[in-house]
Amino acid sequence: MADDTPGSPQRHRLRIRIMLGKGAPFGPGKADLLEAVRETGSIAAAGRHLGMSYQRAHDLVSAMNAHFREPVVAPAKGGARGGGSQLTPFGEEVLAAYRRIEALAETAAAEPLRWLEARLAPAP
Repeated sequence: MADDTPGSPQRHRLRIRIMLGKGAPFGPGKADLLEAVRETGSIAAAGRHLGMSYQRAHDLVSAMNAHFREPVVAPAKGGARGGGSQLTPFGEEVLAAYRRIEALAETAAAEPLRWLEARLAPAP
């Protein structure tokens, strides 16, 4: 777990939500879902991993697939249980682009964040 004391390095202190178009937001929740699909090979398992219902995970994947010109998640064929889901090569690129935006924002915001954190009142 990340240390949240002032001045300590943290991953994803900034929560970046990008409005890519009308009704097409992309943020940390969708990025985490894409990573979980990649890791689990299933939308249902990814949802469970993130503490969301299958319906919610499926709806988010469907929305992402509709918002981009190419799908970010596609059905995976085969396997003992009949398949699952996988990130498409384009989905990998979308995820990498978002994580790059996060990293750039963290770098750009580091100094002002340190300034703000140094001025926090002590915890009770």
